[in-house]
Amino acid sequence: MNAPFFRASLVSRRSALKLLAGGSMAAMAVAQAPAAFAQGSQPLYKDAAAPIPLRVADLMARMTLREKVQQIRTAWQGKGDMIDDLVFNPAKASAAFPDGIGHITRPSDKRGVPGITGAAGGTAARWRTPRETVDFINAVQRWALEDTRLGIPVLFHEESLHGYMATEATMFPQAIALAGTFDTDLMYRVQSVIAREARARGVRYVLSPVVDTVRDPRWGRIEECWGECPYLCAEMGVAAVEGLQGRGKFEKLADDKVFATLKHMTGHGQPEAGNNISPAQLSERDLRENFFPPFREIVQRTSVGAVMPSYNEIDGIPSHANVWLLDTVLRGEWGFDGIIASDYGGVHELHTLHHVARDLEDAAHQALLAGVDSELPEGMAFATLEEAVEAGRIPLELVDRACARMLTFKMRCGLFENPYGSWEKTEALTGNAEARALALEAARKSMCLLTNPTGALPLDEATMGRVAVIGPNHAIARLGGYSSVPKQAISLIEGLREIAPQADFVTAQGVFITTSEDRSQSDVRLAPRDENLRLIAEAAEVARTANTVILAIGDTEQTSREGFATTHLGDRTVIDIVGEQNELVDAIAAVCAETGAKLIVCAINGRSPSWPNVVAKADAVLECWYPGQEGGIAMAEALLGRINPGAKLPVSVVRNEGQIPLFYNHKPSARRGYLFDDVTPLFPFGHGLSYTTFDISAPRVGKSAFGTAEDVPVEVTVTNTGNREGDEVVQLYITRRDVSVTRPVLELKGFQRVTLQPGESRTLSFTITPAQLSFWNRDMVEVNEPGPVTLSAGNSSANLRATEIVIQ
Repeated sequence: MNAPFFRASLVSRRSALKLLAGGSMAAMAVAQAPAAFAQGSQPLYKDAAAPIPLRVADLMARMTLREKVQQIRTAWQGKGDMIDDLVFNPAKASAAFPDGIGHITRPSDKRGVPGITGAAGGTAARWRTPRETVDFINAVQRWALEDTRLGIPVLFHEESLHGYMATEATMFPQAIALAGTFDTDLMYRVQSVIAREARARGVRYVLSPVVDTVRDPRWGRIEECWGECPYLCAEMGVAAVEGLQGRGKFEKLADDKVFATLKHMTGHGQPEAGNNISPAQLSERDLRENFFPPFREIVQRTSVGAVMPSYNEIDGIPSHANVWLLDTVLRGEWGFDGIIASDYGGVHELHTLHHVARDLEDAAHQALLAGVDSELPEGMAFATLEEAVEAGRIPLELVDRACARMLTFKMRCGLFENPYGSWEKTEALTGNAEARALALEAARKSMCLLTNPTGALPLDEATMGRVAVIGPNHAIARLGGYSSVPKQAISLIEGLREIAPQADFVTAQGVFITTSEDRSQSDVRLAPRDENLRLIAEAAEVARTANTVILAIGDTEQTSREGFATTHLGDRTVIDIVGEQNELVDAIAAVCAETGAKLIVCAINGRSPSWPNVVAKADAVLECWYPGQEGGIAMAEALLGRINPGAKLPVSVVRNEGQIPLFYNHKPSARRGYLFDDVTPLFPFGHGLSYTTFDISAPRVGKSAFGTAEDVPVEVTVTNTGNREGDEVVQLYITRRDVSVTRPVLELKGFQRVTLQPGESRTLSFTITPAQLSFWNRDMVEVNEPGPVTLSAGNSSANLRATEIVIQ
């Protein structure tokens, strides 16, 4: 490495972004660039060997105000102004976007084409094929590089909650199901496949993962989250971001990676009354201890590229205009140096929804002040910036700062060097055998056995006799929200017939849940009651002929989803199964009581299974969540004992709405009790059974007292005491007492999933750091105070053995 390059490389990204706060400073930065870069035959910003901060400074010095504004805006509906049907038209693009295009929303969908409707949340009515997507992206990039004044490439983003949300891409189990695996290595591998499938088409940036701590099952987006525990969300989040982007700290993306977005900062997972985007009534202490940790851990341990503010408000300030949240905490305290991209419509809603901005210009101004760099999906508010800056109402420095960050991001993506997708890679990687095998592994590991009091599961193919497979979810592959159409998707009955072709399976619909299976439909209506009662009677007659009944019930993508508009709702006040499903359960249970048949329930759902009637009447309940494209095979294998369920619940499951919010890490004064009802959850956080049994020792430590700056090494031994191989998730918790502020009764601080043969034991090692023992004291300072600590280990938050230590 030559000396000028070495010296220039020492310029940090953060220092450069501060330098680029004003346009005049950009020219100064270029003037100070080493001669090795300033004297090249091409502009410095096009020199891939030059340090990114200097490249950005050079490019900024050449840009007009209008070009800068374009870099922080986005085109979604605007795609209609640059295409003929699906084909990109350079002449149209040049006419509609003479100053370039900074960012295009979801190239795989057709939004913006006349006559084609679409919506946020994965419900665009029509999609491009993989080949059409690659062709569209490549044509746009050729135009951007060759036909625009400065040749700035375009940034494309896509959704990837549990798979790249585009046609034929692999659809993995829904997020809440992946969380239930308690397997960070699996999460890393799943996200790596998602990254390579998106990157092959030319996408460098995805709006995932969702790391919201979720505490309200009424909220329709609970399925998108990784549960109620900030530690679990953080560990899964780190694994997911590293899978998408690559491990550790780095400057530029590798060839098979994409930049991730942390969503949604913050408090989104505990909205008022469980209603999407409603205020988050949270104190600063609650934010710092329960909602910030996943974001902070990921920012400080990875090179995460982007953060997305939440729609909601905190203490009267919407997140998209919250300077304390996005600048003081995120950029200041944690050192985040990526981009902040708005949620869809989040900037203009400062005016239209929250009413803290007098118009779109004021909304844009407030968002820029808070640090929002890119307005998604269209840039309605940022469209006012050129006129506002020229009139002196908004400082140029705010636009420059956002533009510099977006250009830095593009250079970190490698777009200036090679912005294109590859059809050959797309064809080879999309939904291939390796990806399909991983989707099956993930589905298998997400199966969670909730009840099995009489050992009804696993079914014995030699003795189970005729099996009636009944219910609204028995013959459809439920994928959940933010899904597209994969190459294949296998339902429960298809899976059963594939792995047990000689078995005698009969089927019945039982009920329909809603009148439509169209996820994009805004008006959701429950299926007609009279028709469902007729179907229940038919199903009961089918059940009467069977020795075993498998009942597939739960949610649809309409009854549990993101409520992104008042005309497209997804939250519910009733969290039990809806429609006539409980009546179906009652009818089939009555038949089974008469005939002696076993009643097995497959819960296929996005919400927590708060189904007390089902639990009381079923001989076994298998929580399957939305298990992804290979879910039918995994469910069948679990029912028939080909695999042994080993997942755990990443949420506490309430008995009814009156218990909400209910979470395992509550304070000692909570959960005193109710008249005429139970205070305990239907199922505790971390719960999940197996077809074998395990013994987990109390935590062992080398000494009883530790200093405030010392790590606490812990060992736990787990033994398979049953007669078949199985997985167990060993969970390590702490409880702090006698300190300056109240602390939760339990806090998860470690987990490991292990596979053990019958009789096999394994000793697991954990380390609890001083940071994990720390909390925010009365002065809102994060400290590890002296005092007693209980270390607890077990296989759920309700089944633990404890050891006492002291911090001194």
